Amino acid sequence: MRRQFADWLAPGRAQSASGHDLAPLTPAQREQLAARLTPEERHVLLDHGTEPPFCGGLLHEHGAGVFACRLCALPLFVSTAKFESGSGWPSFTKPFDPAHLRQIEDHSHGMIRTEVRCARCDSHLGHVFADGPPPTGLRYCMNSLALGFQPA
Repeated sequence: MRRQFADWLAPGRAQSASGHDLAPLTPAQREQLAARLTPEERHVLLDHGTEPPFCGGLLHEHGAGVFACRLCALPLFVSTAKFESGSGWPSFTKPFDPAHLRQIEDHSHGMIRTEVRCARCDSHLGHVFADGPPPTGLRYCMNSLALGFQPA
């Protein structure tokens, strides 16, 4: 029986409460997925870049669906959590599943802010700020280039 479930019992194997695989990608898997990215997507996701405000392709996406990590397709935000923040980047009040995001204190650009990364592939997504609307008071400010939209 142990052999039958060996991959499930493997160290590092994790699953979120919503049932998604959170096992970290191997360097080879990450590079294989990164090979299909455009140079701009690669800059944002892998080099912690930021797209210019008001230019992202998902800024005005208001359809029903899920916004997922562009690199590993982990669901990150549902469309019902999206709101117009006026910041120039897609903004959300809460994640699809809190376990799908990793938050890191960021001291770049002379500021202290909280960077948001994908919990599975460690890609840079954007930042979270405590100036959002109710009910959470949070504004997850994401790069369009870091997300893919999956219609419902």
